[in-house]
Amino acid sequence: MTPPPAAFLGVERSLTGRRWQARPGDERLALALSQRHALPEVVGRVLAARGVGLDEAEAFLNPTLRDLLPDPSHLRDMDRAVERLVAAVVGDELIGIFGDYDVDGATSSALLKNYLDAAGARTRVYIPDRMKEGYGPNAAALLRLKAEGAGVVVTVDCGTTAFEPLAAAAEAGLDMIVVDHHVAEAALPRALAVINPNRLDEDSPHGHLAAVGVAFLLAVGLNRGLKQAGRFAARPAPDLMRWLDLVALGTVCDVVPLVGVNRALVTQGLKVMARRGNAGLAALADIAAVKETPGAYHLGYIMGPRVNAGGRVGEAKLGTRLLSTTDAAEAVELARQLDGYNKDRQEIEAAVLRDAIEQVESRPDDGSPLLVAAGEGWHQGVIGIVAGRLKERYGRAACVVALEGGEGKGSGRSVAGLDLGAAVIAARQAGLLKAGGGHAMAAGFALSRERLGEFQAFVAARLRAQLSGELVPLLELDGALDAGAASVDLVETLAQVGPFGSGNPEPRFAISAARIAKADVVGSGHVRLMLAGAGGKRLKAIAFRAADSEMGHALLSSSGASFHLAGALRVDSWQGLSSVQLVVDDAAPAR
Repeated sequence: MTPPPAAFLGVERSLTGRRWQARPGDERLALALSQRHALPEVVGRVLAARGVGLDEAEAFLNPTLRDLLPDPSHLRDMDRAVERLVAAVVGDELIGIFGDYDVDGATSSALLKNYLDAAGARTRVYIPDRMKEGYGPNAAALLRLKAEGAGVVVTVDCGTTAFEPLAAAAEAGLDMIVVDHHVAEAALPRALAVINPNRLDEDSPHGHLAAVGVAFLLAVGLNRGLKQAGRFAARPAPDLMRWLDLVALGTVCDVVPLVGVNRALVTQGLKVMARRGNAGLAALADIAAVKETPGAYHLGYIMGPRVNAGGRVGEAKLGTRLLSTTDAAEAVELARQLDGYNKDRQEIEAAVLRDAIEQVESRPDDGSPLLVAAGEGWHQGVIGIVAGRLKERYGRAACVVALEGGEGKGSGRSVAGLDLGAAVIAARQAGLLKAGGGHAMAAGFALSRERLGEFQAFVAARLRAQLSGELVPLLELDGALDAGAASVDLVETLAQVGPFGSGNPEPRFAISAARIAKADVVGSGHVRLMLAGAGGKRLKAIAFRAADSEMGHALLSSSGASFHLAGALRVDSWQGLSSVQLVVDDAAPAR
């Protein structure tokens, strides 16, 4: 067995319990990339560490839809769906859109509504209430759409495993079209079309698409079909590019890999977003105080959570309404409401997280790859976020369950190398769950309280079987810098490798042997730092939500000691001035 590489800067166990490791990369390839493409050496190293070859670099650095967008017809059932929707548009039928309540569902729903409205179609969007209706299509809602006059309903970001509701809809005479990306089973639901690059019988190479990416392909195919049907002989065809900002938002927030066509969708979508053509996104950026040109970070951590907040703790339909309105005044009011719900969500989340951490740490550590926390009365709208926080804190897959009476609703998040979605689907197939599904990194489920222990043991065993050795949390780093080397120029140079996200991680560096010149707590438990490098130059840093952690305690009581601090470098703009700030992921004493 090949021994693991030496720990980076000698950090075998950091203050968050992780082993630091240099991100592997071919130094000769890095040099060749720099020379052939006239790139700074650091960009060549980052590209090589992400597996970008010499001949792939140009497309990676300058992704275009012309080169990367596939023909929609390559997906199974796409042409059947397009044919049915063309008939619905031309025949002036009411088209139902049933979307999920998260950002991917909201952007998918808004995208299809905006396109169909521009094409002169009649639409009705339905977003289920998380608390009352749960995830995915339900028969009552579908039959309501039928009663309102819909002849065809498109489900977006859901529906692949909704066997009973779709069967009930089909019996009632509804033509159902599923647009989804979640892991499928061998059997498919009763529907006119199931468009999903992750169908088991699908050979598409684009399984990494978010649902909004699949919805965009449907819009492209439908636009082509309507042109062929003469729909745009007397009216202009919709400009699909204008909605790429929605595609970018949903893609980033669903944490799908930013590779291939996803890179092109997000890159071009960010350019569209910067033009502020979508009234809802413009209002959201204003209320969130996003002054600079938006990047993937703003989508994932500032704007996305606000869109999500309606579905989590407020009104589920607000996100889609915000993203599809053309009324600037309405957009401002909707953005204000979502911002308020986001503040509520943060307070609820903090309370549940405290309880979940206390529960996890009160039990002996058995080395399981899975952590499970459950609580009576926990808000279902935040359990997915709390599961993500536990995953980040402990470096293991985590499931959080909101219990009410004899029932539980759960959400899980996983770490690289552990396919949680497959394990949850297997648990449902084994009869341990009432419902359940997801993908490798995230899953949702419902179960009886009495089956919780069996579920935990079953999923833990499934995950343990996926491991080839001990589950050791790792933090991969792209290099080490002195505090004085972290400049605005460096950050802007590294931005050439963006957009960053899943599959293309933001470059992370260790600021080595930095003295903590100042440390205090700001905001909601964030640790603010001033670092001093070897040459006396200083660097601002912040560790979000770290005040009550082992790392936060160590930094706050450092008394001028030196630490290695790992994280991402970001430009911090204030009153027209720009400086660099390190967003701290981890730390270790410099010995």
